[in-house]
Amino acid sequence: MAVEVTALGSKDMYEAAMVRRIALWSVMPHLPDLHAPEEDEEYWRTHLLREHTVLGALVDRRLVGVIAYGNGWIEQLYVLPDAQRAGIGTTLLSSAMNDMDDIRLWTFQQNRRARAFYESHGFSSIEETDGSGNEEREPDMLYHWRRLPEPVYDPGPAHR
Repeated sequence: MAVEVTALGSKDMYEAAMVRRIALWSVMPHLPDLHAPEEDEEYWRTHLLREHTVLGALVDRRLVGVIAYGNGWIEQLYVLPDAQRAGIGTTLLSSAMNDMDDIRLWTFQQNRRARAFYESHGFSSIEETDGSGNEEREPDMLYHWRRLPEPVYDPGPAHR
């Protein structure tokens, strides 16, 4: 499967918001539907696109994954269910990890797939909440990743 990662624009925000809806509700169908699709698009267009890098993963010109990141945070990372486990999430996550040295993100505690995915990429859970701080009122977890400094080679006094 050939994946093309591209910067998304305003015209892509409805489709990006729908990727999020489909991917999230496929693993957590009990979440409340708090916003109409048009409200989700508005959030992506007026907040995420203006303040973050928003990339899309395309397979055969179909948007199958999205990521929004910047300022040390991953705000959104979703891959459609039929495109998961093909390296698309890793490809999108790698873009953020290449651009930032220190990253935080939230995920729901019950989203075990997401937790396993982030942990497999070196993220560690640093906080768990009861969900009172998010609009879904769903217990969540704060994850953190930091790029390790490159080792410095010191040949020692014998080689100087």
